[in-house]
Amino acid sequence: MASHLAMLMTKLPKLQNLSASDHSSVVSLNLFVALLCACIVIGHLLEENRWVNESITALLIGVCTGVVILLISGGKSSHLLVFSEDVFFIYLLPPIIFNAGFQVKKKQFFRNFITIVMFGAIGTLVSCTIISFGATQIFKKLDIGSLDIGDYLAIGAIFAATDSVCTLQVLHQDETPLLYSLVFGEGVVNDATSVVLFNAIQSFDLTHLDSRIALKFMGNFLYLFFASTMLGVITGLLSAFIIKKLYFARHSTDREVALMMLMAYLSYILAELFYLSGILTVFFCGIVMSHYTWHNVTESSRVTTKHAFATLSFVCETFIFLYVGMDALDIEKWRFVSDSPGTSVAVSSILLSLVMLGRAAFVFPLSFFSNLFKKNQSEKISLQQQVVIWWAGLMRGAVSIALAYNQFTRSGHTQLRPNAIMITSTISVVLVSTVVFGLLTKPLIRLLLPHKQLTSTNSIMSDPPSPKSVIVPLLGQDSEADLSGHEVRRPASIRDLLTTPTHTVHRYWRKFDNAFMRPVFGGRGFVPFVPGSPTERNNTQWQ
Repeated sequence: MASHLAMLMTKLPKLQNLSASDHSSVVSLNLFVALLCACIVIGHLLEENRWVNESITALLIGVCTGVVILLISGGKSSHLLVFSEDVFFIYLLPPIIFNAGFQVKKKQFFRNFITIVMFGAIGTLVSCTIISFGATQIFKKLDIGSLDIGDYLAIGAIFAATDSVCTLQVLHQDETPLLYSLVFGEGVVNDATSVVLFNAIQSFDLTHLDSRIALKFMGNFLYLFFASTMLGVITGLLSAFIIKKLYFARHSTDREVALMMLMAYLSYILAELFYLSGILTVFFCGIVMSHYTWHNVTESSRVTTKHAFATLSFVCETFIFLYVGMDALDIEKWRFVSDSPGTSVAVSSILLSLVMLGRAAFVFPLSFFSNLFKKNQSEKISLQQQVVIWWAGLMRGAVSIALAYNQFTRSGHTQLRPNAIMITSTISVVLVSTVVFGLLTKPLIRLLLPHKQLTSTNSIMSDPPSPKSVIVPLLGQDSEADLSGHEVRRPASIRDLLTTPTHTVHRYWRKFDNAFMRPVFGGRGFVPFVPGSPTERNNTQWQ
């Protein structure tokens, strides 16, 4: 008995320490949730402000909170939770990207798909090359430390990644449908390309560069792009087929909603399991689910999924910006560059300049190239729109920070001076680009694209709304004439006849979709069987 008591006494301090640790974690979570609530309330109050958006509000609240925590902790820490790139990529990013694909105007997106892919893929390669080359030439003169060629190429991939999350806050697809489609679509492809580039840089032997390595790299990139896209499409179609055939609504709406959520997340996890791009996979899974699966569920499930996906995405966005603001003042990162703050400022300024130069190097040339193949004047990208596309894509965010942590840190911080400089410079670029460019994006749009131009563009380029209202059971689709197989309306003039294409890819896809895809996977026009509904009563009446 005495021996058992002695053992219990020796374990008691450990149990007390464990309890204290759990209590501190609970306190941290409570404070963080309270901050999230504050961000939502303050963001709502500032919603009509022409300068501030919710992402900037969360970022500034995070910075202010970091200052308070620094003062309370005596300069030891500035954040409540420890940043983890795994948490970001596995839990926070998927709901944001999926909801964007689920809500996107598909006709607008695929009408500009070639331009989006050029901006997102070719543009990212161009931007990465310019940033890497500029950093290689300039950083050596600054004597920031020993960085090898892999580090310089990683810097290009890190700062070529735009912030598609912040783009959702500063651009609206109802006000500027063409700009939203181009900038956000490019952002999704850009993020996926940047992550693929970053992983390829880490996996390839860069000490002996030759044509064979370059060809292997391009082949790997094309494989990841198409395999990731097809995995998302297949998962989305599988969810539509399962719900259409098994009639989950007979038993419970919760099962429909749960299956949609789990299948969407499964697509992302499968992509990570097979070393593909989860960003591309979950984005195209969202597009396919909005086109087929969403129409196969009952009306209550449509309302639930619409709000559930949007709410998850909104909370994750706020969480990311709030934590980035707090993490920006982490004293451990700045301690190793405190002896030479001028060097850190110079590196940040150079990186920001290279980001602006790298983006301009592909936005304007590729826009000119894209306009050559567009006959309709309203579909061409004007110079004012090109400036907005260039400006809105300059923001850098959590993807850049996560990649920088992966390349330059171990266990959240580093004791090597060049790595510490790169981490602090990345945080500085993210803060400055998000706040400055984010603040000026709305005024710039109002200056370059007046309200009349936005209205006319919206009427020409936009399509019916995404699943924001169950009153219109249509996810950015065509008119009823297209669905019933009738021809499009006759042009009112010779000019309309010359500018309207008689055979388009979209029209052929619509015919294929009606003939083969919808009978198998459902979609608009499919009415789920619900016990007790008028559909069931009519069926029993005629039996």
